Amino acid sequence: MSDAIKEILEHGKTLAVVGLSSKAMRPSHGVSAYMQSCGYRIIPVNPQEQSVLGEKSYPSLDDVPEPFDVVVIFRRSEFVPEVVEAAIRRGAKTVWMQEGVIHEQAAARARAAGLQVVMDHCILKEHAKRFVAGRV
Repeated sequence: MSDAIKEILEHGKTLAVVGLSSKAMRPSHGVSAYMQSCGYRIIPVNPQEQSVLGEKSYPSLDDVPEPFDVVVIFRRSEFVPEVVEAAIRRGAKTVWMQEGVIHEQAAARARAAGLQVVMDHCILKEHAKRFVAGRV
């Protein structure tokens, strides 16, 4: 049986993290710092931030000047449809909704546009399960 999440994590090395906060206590910060430490390129997307984790922050996905593979969403579920539309416009391969972020219609829209969708899963936990033996 194929492991779609493992394939996403192996091939999607540039993560645009929507809602990434510079506040170290926020889940978005800890998760992104972990992924960065594992070799992933983190692109912060948050209009309230100038830079996070040493990377320039952009107000929206449409403002990011470089390509990205995975859009990781740390926003409340009601904001997911607009993020998905931007991910589709920008040619992302995957939309990843973090734990507690669920939006079935937006997920269906992303899949219909050819994107992979992971919903209600933590990218850190999924990475650790597959690539960090004995930790979690």
